[in-house]
Amino acid sequence: MPLLTYKQVEDVVFHGKEFVVDPAAMAQVERCYQFLEQFHKDKVIYGINTGFGPMAQWRVDDKNLKDLQYNIIRSHSTGAGKPLGDASVKAAMVARVGTFLQGKSGIHPDVVKLLVEFINRGIYPFIPRHGSVGASGDLVQLAHMALALIGEGEVHYKGEWRPTADVMVECGLQPMEIHIREGLSAVNGTSVMTGISLVNQFQAHALLDWATLAAVWMNEIAGSYDDFMAQPLNECRRQKGQQEIARRMREIAATSACFSKREIELFQGEHKETVFEKKVQAYYSLRCTPQILGPIYQTLADSREVLENEINSACDNPIVDPDTRYVYHGGNFHGDYVSLEEDKVKIALVRLTMLTERQLNYLFHDRINGILPPFLNKGVLGLNYGMQACQFTATSTTAECQTLAMPNYVHSIPNNNDNQDIVSMGTNSALLCRQVVENAFQVMAIHFIALAQATDCLGIKDKLCYTSRAVYEQIRTIQPEILEDTPFYKEITQVITYLKRNPLDLK
Repeated sequence: MPLLTYKQVEDVVFHGKEFVVDPAAMAQVERCYQFLEQFHKDKVIYGINTGFGPMAQWRVDDKNLKDLQYNIIRSHSTGAGKPLGDASVKAAMVARVGTFLQGKSGIHPDVVKLLVEFINRGIYPFIPRHGSVGASGDLVQLAHMALALIGEGEVHYKGEWRPTADVMVECGLQPMEIHIREGLSAVNGTSVMTGISLVNQFQAHALLDWATLAAVWMNEIAGSYDDFMAQPLNECRRQKGQQEIARRMREIAATSACFSKREIELFQGEHKETVFEKKVQAYYSLRCTPQILGPIYQTLADSREVLENEINSACDNPIVDPDTRYVYHGGNFHGDYVSLEEDKVKIALVRLTMLTERQLNYLFHDRINGILPPFLNKGVLGLNYGMQACQFTATSTTAECQTLAMPNYVHSIPNNNDNQDIVSMGTNSALLCRQVVENAFQVMAIHFIALAQATDCLGIKDKLCYTSRAVYEQIRTIQPEILEDTPFYKEITQVITYLKRNPLDLK
């Protein structure tokens, strides 16, 4: 069993649950520390009595060993750009604890206890956006986290940026002490890219659920034939994601009175028409939603597994193993696993955003849907404009997502005197994915306002399935029916907040 579960991290990061560490895991941390305390004497061990990176060829005098650990923290606190959000920093701290709880880092247990205090008290170190190449992990950004642990730098506490030392005094906390290798252990690993990725993951699952509901609601509005969701159809294609999305759509749609029945309308009676007024098959953005969202479901399932493995991995260097009584030098800090998964998630969410934008176009384009006014305009055509300008925002935002879809995993620039001659760029991958997540919520918010408006245009709210109707009511508390031209950019922001804070959690 993993020490940390995905659900536990979600509860701590997003639902304010207290982070409680298993005493047995803390005992392993203590055991590893005690082993290293005895083992390291009279040996050459990287980062304990040598320099760091290409400086490892230089021996450090015993009298300077504590300074060595402080130096790695202070010298590498060189990040730039806006600070990461509190959720990403909190998730990164949880991921760092997860690494230490493996009992393979040789750090003093007090480091874990201090990190847990930061997490539970809502103390968020200043960690800038830029600085990591994802090779020795997130050296620069983790150095900023470690800087706060030694009582220096700044933290975000109760909505304000304050000197760390002041906040620690206020909270009765003592700075991290250096015993053997606390400096290197604190800065070495994949925890920041993993933390950002965990936040992406939680919100990506929410976006997929919203996209699944939107697909049902879209087909309700179109009065589509319901067999595109049928179990026999989707099960004869042996793809789990498609089958699961179709199942979820059937479950949502079960209470709807909007769908057409092919067996009644097209398979019974005489049909002598040469041109059918109603479309025999809906557009791909409506009919193919199980096939489009299915791969996204599978991508997120894979990335969730990788991230849960990562938070339960020793991802620093060297690895201190009290079981084999050896200190292994390797590269568990290399961020390729996270980098590749974040590129996959990013591409999947770009596709989700593209689908959302195409569904939005269907709603706005009267010559395509054949049942709705142009741009869902309930005013005077020509004088009023309905939701016309919203499409500009959705389309431009989707276009930015498409630009961001380029994989970052394939980028590598050697640095560090070519010691880091191939790097993962994992944190950049996670940050680019983060931007796509935010963009996707923006397009999705406009889409749900449009779905509510289309529902009113057709007067079908009482025929919607239970879930569509419930979300319709919520949207209408934020954005009333649009009858006259008025700015509603603030309402778009409020709908984004609603979508983020009220995930459907489809199962």
